[in-house]
Amino acid sequence: MRIFGFAGWSGSGKTTLIEQVIPRLVARGLVVSLIKHAHHRFEFDQPGKDSYRHRHAGCSEVLITSGTRWALMHELRGGAELSLEDALKRLSPCDLALVEGYKAFPIPKLEIWRAEVGKPLLHPRDPRILGIATDSPGALPPGTDQRLPVFALSDVDAVTTFVLARATVGPAGN
Repeated sequence: MRIFGFAGWSGSGKTTLIEQVIPRLVARGLVVSLIKHAHHRFEFDQPGKDSYRHRHAGCSEVLITSGTRWALMHELRGGAELSLEDALKRLSPCDLALVEGYKAFPIPKLEIWRAEVGKPLLHPRDPRILGIATDSPGALPPGTDQRLPVFALSDVDAVTTFVLARATVGPAGN
């Protein structure tokens, strides 16, 4: 499995870009999975549903299955958060795992940056950022495009090609 990350501040457009890249990767014959790291408490199960009630009753894991999909929910119950390496080990085999979040993890990444978000660029402090996708190329510091490839957020085909060319084998050869 190869991996590639997308880094950027909240509101920069990471999810939207990834959502556009995935079908292009699949069209190239790849099996693609995604790991998204949330910095906040999240809830994707709905109150009142059986699985929600079972988790809140104390189950450590609840697996829901149907004829179209299955999902496994695991409650940490005070345990340690998964590292990216541990999360990758839990994925089924795939050709490419995309990672949204885990900004500090040493994997190749594309930075998504919008000037209007009002946050600084990440790449000067992260040598694993190999390119930038932006809707604000004129707001980048002078010379940025000489140090790193810069893509328009709308140039999804070029971003997809870049991701495939820069993806690397996952930790421990996953």
